[in-house]
Amino acid sequence: MSRKTIIDIKNMKAKTPVVVLTSYNALTANLFDKHVDILLVGDSLGMVYYGMESTLPVSLEMMIMHGKAVVKSSDSALVVVDMPFGSYQGSFEAAFNSCAKILKETGCHAIKIEGGVELADTIKFLTDRGIPVVAHIALMPQYVNAMGGYKYRGRSEEERAKIIADAIAVEKAGAFAVVLEGLEESLASEITKKLAIITIGIGASVDCDGQVLVAEDMLGMTNNAPKFVKKYANIAKIIDEAVADYASDVRAKKFPEIEHCFVKK
Repeated sequence: MSRKTIIDIKNMKAKTPVVVLTSYNALTANLFDKHVDILLVGDSLGMVYYGMESTLPVSLEMMIMHGKAVVKSSDSALVVVDMPFGSYQGSFEAAFNSCAKILKETGCHAIKIEGGVELADTIKFLTDRGIPVVAHIALMPQYVNAMGGYKYRGRSEEERAKIIADAIAVEKAGAFAVVLEGLEESLASEITKKLAIITIGIGASVDCDGQVLVAEDMLGMTNNAPKFVKKYANIAKIIDEAVADYASDVRAKKFPEIEHCFVKK
């Protein structure tokens, strides 16, 4: 099976919804690969896997380590890696160097950065130099302190106008797709119709060209999942019950049984 390309993803606009899930490791990459169009190695791994309070402490080295595992363990999906906070905001050159490092060391196919109008020149600098970019606007986790928390966006006319301007700016700068997170439904729909590039919703609108969720949220493995998450399973309960059974068997000396042991013949 050949891996999807950026051209393949672009050509899905208004034709076939783009399926995106986060993946941070070899196991999930292998499981999800045949079902999705894009695997996103999100900086959300800081909260999901490392227990951080936000995505801000995530490092470039962490993204590279997890990105390598996902690329190596997938064959079909396009792999996009998040650029962590502080790795691209300082200067055009710093952004390019960080992105080039991610691409070279992970083998991924594109990077994702947060920001609209204020990051448009950086996106242009990167795309002009061969780095494919997915933009991320509206609710931006790396801006959590400046935005005053994880509140959905598009409440006021002023905010709506700003987000539309962000969407147009990242498209003009050369991004081939844009994530719309935590965005009022009608505004997400409006932006999707305005743009020629792919929109990927998370807590946005069914009218977006695609959808993304944090896999651990939709699998029921995390506590306090956002309102926009639909839980497709309750894996946490299954794991809890399995570990409880294992612990009970060990304490009762029911495990290992003879078939689990190496016996001299």
